[in-house]
Amino acid sequence: MRSFGLLEDGRSIEAIVLGEPSGLQVEVLTYGAILRRLTFPVRGVRRDLILSFDRLEHYERDRAYVGSLVGRFGNRIASSRFELDGHTHQVTANEGVNHLHGGTLGFGKRVWRVLDVSEKEFPRVVLGYRSPDREEGYPGNLDAEVELTVKPQVLSIALSARTDAPTPVNLTYHPYFNLGGVNQDATDQWLRIPAARYLPVVQGLIPTGDIASVESSAFEFRDSRRLRPPMLSADPQLELAGGYDHCWVLDADAYCACELASPNRDVTLTMTGGPGLQFYNGQFLARTHPTLGSGVILEPQGFPNAPNEPKFPSAILRPGKTYRAVFEYRLDVA
Repeated sequence: MRSFGLLEDGRSIEAIVLGEPSGLQVEVLTYGAILRRLTFPVRGVRRDLILSFDRLEHYERDRAYVGSLVGRFGNRIASSRFELDGHTHQVTANEGVNHLHGGTLGFGKRVWRVLDVSEKEFPRVVLGYRSPDREEGYPGNLDAEVELTVKPQVLSIALSARTDAPTPVNLTYHPYFNLGGVNQDATDQWLRIPAARYLPVVQGLIPTGDIASVESSAFEFRDSRRLRPPMLSADPQLELAGGYDHCWVLDADAYCACELASPNRDVTLTMTGGPGLQFYNGQFLARTHPTLGSGVILEPQGFPNAPNEPKFPSAILRPGKTYRAVFEYRLDVA
């Protein structure tokens, strides 16, 4: 653990490094529980696999969620409102009229507490954050935790939460992946998503509520292919999003959420989690961070706008229950 600097209000932020020099290494910040670095030795050289900033102030100003843990509800809520048990709740509108990734600050701009650090079997850290009632408009006090465990080739992430009042919860991580190295074009990577269906969207990237087949469409990734989008005119859904920014409905028998490989396939990331996988090809990242490099987002999560879609898996956590989402990043070198 080392100091990563002071916030503008004077609070100290720490960086925690987990992992052995011969294998996977992870750096996480107590600011936003940000996954700052994910590195792995490839052909004897340690390679950065996600985009990152060098200084804390860049994370404070960032609005692209670089490496953040997003919540209380990751992804979008239409018109920034939902009904729950007969009451209408208004949450922060921070993407036009819609709510994105937990609001203006969300979980990615909060200071998390270190609850535990251990190296008994594998290096492990547990961070916690208490989100008070009505923060960003959400009902109930919510106690959230993230546990990161690093094995030689695997990062395991366990997200959990408990509440004292019914509230939506959908937690996930938002790193920008570029397995070829941060100076490569991230859309040259290879992607496989074992999903026969995805969620079409309307303006504002809000799901229509329908579940569509990927068959014979630009959304067919069941066989590994270059993830670069085709011409936007090839599909009205691509025109709406400026590329890919959609949620795939993972097959029930899928052994993973996705497989991402570097352009020359010398390293592969296999990711687990679900039931959905949000894939964003990073088409607008250069608008806010023109010198950061290119990266793509792959987020195992619940369905976007689930609080307003009764047909989607429920995103409501109730008192006495525990929210839990577990996913893994596994690295393999060719």
